[in-house]
Amino acid sequence: MSMIPAKPRVAVVGAGNMGGGMVGRLCDRSWPVVACDVDPERQQQALRAGAQGADSPHAAAALLEEEGVLIVCVVDAAQTNTVLFGPTGAARAMRPGQVVLMCPTLAPDDVEAIDRQLGALGIACIDAPMSGGPARARDGSMSLMVAGPGAVLDRHRPLLNALSSRVFRISDRVGDAARTKLVNNLLAGINLVGAAEVLALAERMGLDASLTLDVIEQSSGQSWIGSDRMRRAIAGDLAPRAHVTLLEKDTRLAVRAAQHVGFAGPLGAKAAAVFAQASAAGLGGLDDAALLPWLRQSAKPGPGD
Repeated sequence: MSMIPAKPRVAVVGAGNMGGGMVGRLCDRSWPVVACDVDPERQQQALRAGAQGADSPHAAAALLEEEGVLIVCVVDAAQTNTVLFGPTGAARAMRPGQVVLMCPTLAPDDVEAIDRQLGALGIACIDAPMSGGPARARDGSMSLMVAGPGAVLDRHRPLLNALSSRVFRISDRVGDAARTKLVNNLLAGINLVGAAEVLALAERMGLDASLTLDVIEQSSGQSWIGSDRMRRAIAGDLAPRAHVTLLEKDTRLAVRAAQHVGFAGPLGAKAAAVFAQASAAGLGGLDDAALLPWLRQSAKPGPGD
C-alpha cells in the first residue's frame, strides 16, 4: 500500500456554515486547503482563514495531488451532483486513487448512486455526513459519521481526525453513514418540535420561557438541540445558522427512508409535517429556532375554539 503525505492538499467545495468551519479548522492545523464557494463573501472568508481559492469545483480538484481529497459540503443531492458531475464538475479533473468525502445529508440511494458513478472513474467515496453546527465544525468537536472501504478510511484517518474528535466509523458500506445521519436528524427534528411546542405552551400558561428552559435543561426533558435553539428563540435571535429548510429536507428524507424499510413510527412524519408547514409559512430562510415564534402564533385558538 502506498504511503500518503501526512497532510495532502484538501479541496473544500461549499464553504458555508459547516464547510467554512471545516476550512478554518484545517487551516489552523496547517493543512493545505483549496476552497470553492459560489457566494463571494463565503469565498473571501475562506481565503482570510488561509485557504487558496478556486473559481469552480473542477479548478479546485485540479489542484489536488495524487492522494488528495475533495470534500463536498453543499446542501442536497442536486447540488452534490452538480459539484461532481456538472459542466464545471470536479470529477472530470480527478484521478483514480483520489477520494471524495461527501458531507451533505442525503438519501442513502443518492449516496450509493454517486458512489457508483465515482467508482466507475476509479475515485473512492467516503460517505461522511456531519452533525453539530458551525461552531463545532470550527473547533473540531462535531460528530462525523463515516462509511466506506476500510482501506480508504484507514489511509485518510489523519484527515478525519483533524476534522473531528468524534469520528464514528459506521461500516464498510457506503450509504450506512447517510442512514445513521437520517436517524439522528429525525430525532433532532422531533426534539426541536417538542421543545418549541412545550415552551409555547409554557408561555400560554403564563410561565417564563427562560426559567422553564432552565428547569428542562436540568431535568428529564433536556435535549441539546432544544437548549441550543430555544435559547436563541427566547432572545429573538433568528439569524440563520441552520435554516428551517435543512431539517425540512432531512426529516422528509428520514421518513422516506423509514417507508422504504416498511417502518411507520408515531412521531417522525408529524415532525416532518411541522417543518414543511413552517417552511410553507415563509420561515424557510430563518434559523430553525423560528419554530418557537411560529408555534406561538399557529397554536392560537381559532374562532369558536
